Amino acid sequence: MSKNLALILFLSAAPAHANDAAAIRELGAIDATWNELRLEPDVAGLDKLLVDDWLLTHSDGRVQTKVEYLEELKTRSRANQAIRNEDVRTRIYAGTGVVTGTSVQSGVNNGQPFSGRFRFTRVWTRRDGSWRMVASHSSRIVAAGNASSR
Repeated sequence: MSKNLALILFLSAAPAHANDAAAIRELGAIDATWNELRLEPDVAGLDKLLVDDWLLTHSDGRVQTKVEYLEELKTRSRANQAIRNEDVRTRIYAGTGVVTGTSVQSGVNNGQPFSGRFRFTRVWTRRDGSWRMVASHSSRIVAAGNASSR
């Protein structure tokens, strides 16, 4: 690999600097709307927030497309009742944003209640001047006393 290519790859992967603080705040605010829109649920708002080929990987390993997820919310087969994020960290890498943290959630899915603490990673991209989510992934946090239930 040439030194120039290595330098370009390094710079394009470098996290945002202090002068990108406004972009980090902006993405953090947009990411927070993700939870607000899911609680309402505002399917039209979510449709605008997510890219068409968006994928959601649930904590049980199940993968859903944008169309499948929005249909669940639209028909109310999934209803989020509470969502609170903790320890959120937002980073930007040359037009791509990564938001990580812990989410405490409860709701009903197909008539079955769910609740728990989840680690999440959401990937965002800047398109036409606005942030759009590309992917979301969550992993259930297993309580120390429940390690055998993994």
